[in-house]
Amino acid sequence: MSRKKILVIDDDRLIRWTLREKFEAWGYGVSEAETGADGVRAAAAGTPDLVLLDIKLPDGKGTDFLEELRRSWPDLPVIMITAFGVIEDVVTAMRRGAYDFVTKPFDDPKLQSTVAHALEAASLKIKIAAFREREKNIRLPGQIVGVTPVMFRLLDMARTVAESETSIVLLEGESGTGKDLLAQMIHQWSRRREAPFLAINCSAIPGALLESELFGYERGAFTDAKNQKRGLVELADEGTLFLDEIGSLDLSLQAKLLRFLETHSFRRVGGLRDLEVDIRVIAATNQDLEDLSRQDKFRKDLFYRLNVCPLRLPILAERRDDILPLTRHFIALYNAKFNKNIQGLEPEAERIFLAYGWPGNVRELKNAIERAMIFEDQPLISAKHLPIRLDGGEAPRRETSSSPAGAGALSLPEAEKKLILEAMAKAQGNKSRAATLLGISRDALRYKLKKMDSSSSA
Repeated sequence: MSRKKILVIDDDRLIRWTLREKFEAWGYGVSEAETGADGVRAAAAGTPDLVLLDIKLPDGKGTDFLEELRRSWPDLPVIMITAFGVIEDVVTAMRRGAYDFVTKPFDDPKLQSTVAHALEAASLKIKIAAFREREKNIRLPGQIVGVTPVMFRLLDMARTVAESETSIVLLEGESGTGKDLLAQMIHQWSRRREAPFLAINCSAIPGALLESELFGYERGAFTDAKNQKRGLVELADEGTLFLDEIGSLDLSLQAKLLRFLETHSFRRVGGLRDLEVDIRVIAATNQDLEDLSRQDKFRKDLFYRLNVCPLRLPILAERRDDILPLTRHFIALYNAKFNKNIQGLEPEAERIFLAYGWPGNVRELKNAIERAMIFEDQPLISAKHLPIRLDGGEAPRRETSSSPAGAGALSLPEAEKKLILEAMAKAQGNKSRAATLLGISRDALRYKLKKMDSSSSA
């Protein structure tokens, strides 16, 4: 964190000089203003962390300027300065939101203590706001279920990354593979676990609004900016910020995010002062960022910055031995939620679960369990309560006019290989386009090509 900045508003030049000397010796940054109007302008130009405001000013009462400061920056702590001991003015100031008051001549220990306590109280308010934001948007992390070697390797790498001091992590994987859950687990495994974990979906908010959500804004930055607002970057200080669907970020905002990742500093929208934070950014994507960067839809420099510690979450088709453990896990979860005592799947339902392709990955499996348990009133889930698309055991395939056709009288593995090779030829080796032709994900195609290579070399 950068050092705290104090704004001193007092018409006495000697008082301002004295306070500057004291505060700088105590490790604070200091700015000054001679009048109340100048003080309000100085606060707008670079929001301080605390204000010392004289109760008598040449252009009006300090209590009136206190009201204006509190109206524009409700979380800004203000300490009143008085040399006259006028009780009425002090009472008025406290009623209008002053944190405390100090008297001239200054008692150094009391002044230092009052300022420290005011800054600590303001910091606590920010942390409480961050906690409320987290409770509003983010559920507590659940358990990642996996018994397959690929999941053991992933979780082992994730824990290593979590315990490191790297400030950037990239999670790659199809929708429904559990990127949000893994992000929360990384946060819980890290030294930042006691600080906020905040998340935002980059595709759900328009670019202009997203910048304000991330970096906050100053009063008057735009028409509706009546008060200052702290963004998620600021609220997540010392914790973790999860940027979901990072591939959807506007190019203009990508440049600002890159600057923030490089410097750990930012400006609120409409702000003039750089603010520093200590956070870990976990970005997640279900798109191929490298491919997007080649198409100039994603900045190459941002991709390289994010790609320091990439972790790829496998599709459920690559971890089929996890299907039944996941099923048992979700049955237990919904038994508790629905107050039921379902014991498992009937043999036919289990056969369907193991044969189905699960294009929606773990999320689709979880939703299928939830639906079945709503209607099931027997100890075992029967096939009749499963979503209709699961019946038959085949993953749904999108039909397109450009899909490669004809497998002849080949065996299923041979037919699949033929289709994949035809699709790769039509797409001129582009895996993303070939996957689209086949109606599968790029990750699934990559897995099948790897399997074909290993079988041909065996």
